[in-house]
Amino acid sequence: MIQMQQVDFGYGREPLFRGMDLTLAPGNIYGLLGINGAGKSTLLKLMIGLLFSRSGSLKSFGYDPSRREPGLLAQVFVLPEELNLPSVTEREYLAIRSPFYPRFDRAAFDRYLNEFEVPRGRKLTALSYGQKKKFLLSFGLACQSALLLMDEPTNGLDIPSKGQFRRLIAEALTDERLFVISTHQVRDVAALIDPIVILHQGSVLLARALNDISSRIRMQLSATQPADDARDLLHWEPAVGGFWTVWKDVSTGGGQIDLEVLFNTIVSQPDVCRGLFGTQGVAS
Repeated sequence: MIQMQQVDFGYGREPLFRGMDLTLAPGNIYGLLGINGAGKSTLLKLMIGLLFSRSGSLKSFGYDPSRREPGLLAQVFVLPEELNLPSVTEREYLAIRSPFYPRFDRAAFDRYLNEFEVPRGRKLTALSYGQKKKFLLSFGLACQSALLLMDEPTNGLDIPSKGQFRRLIAEALTDERLFVISTHQVRDVAALIDPIVILHQGSVLLARALNDISSRIRMQLSATQPADDARDLLHWEPAVGGFWTVWKDVSTGGGQIDLEVLFNTIVSQPDVCRGLFGTQGVAS
């Protein structure tokens, strides 16, 4: 579990997070969403001690990540957006890195590489960007770490590989593991991520499971543009063949949720959405 209470962080004198509260529980694949500069990558780094908060409390699986203790590091794998693999072969990489993960499963690693069709025996620097991404995904899944953080994991993957990624991530999740996917490509992972965490202007605007979200709003495609002053209208935007409309509605529940439209709704009217969803930073 990751628990953040009243966390402040900034670069230089510029604040980024102010009094942030957020709790993430194992057994979930969280979708971390936000505009450029909202702090998604920064938040991931705080969770594992690559950056340090100015104040507040942060615990990752019971550890203070700023201490970088081996007990925590053995439970964490990070797939960064920018890949910087060493000029070594697959075997050399395993010899160097896998001993840090006590639960590393070599058979599973080989299976993942085969499913992703990653070339074997080459220097890792000779692989394409997409092949490097699939190599690290294979390694990260085989580590069987309790905390798997992924920053834009589908960038560089072709269409078949994106489908394989979704399937393998879903298969790897257990009640003891916690996955976080930070992305702008929400349509790539819409069927995978739940709950949703939206960062905006230094705070958590939304941290909710999708069934909770869909019980409070109604989202639908309409043929005509709604009036801006329509009762209970939260947001509308053009769509192919009509308009997406989002309404405050606690009577229906269980309806369709388009994550891009949800995100636009939340960030365009943060005060309204805080009143609708509350301000709790607990997503489970």
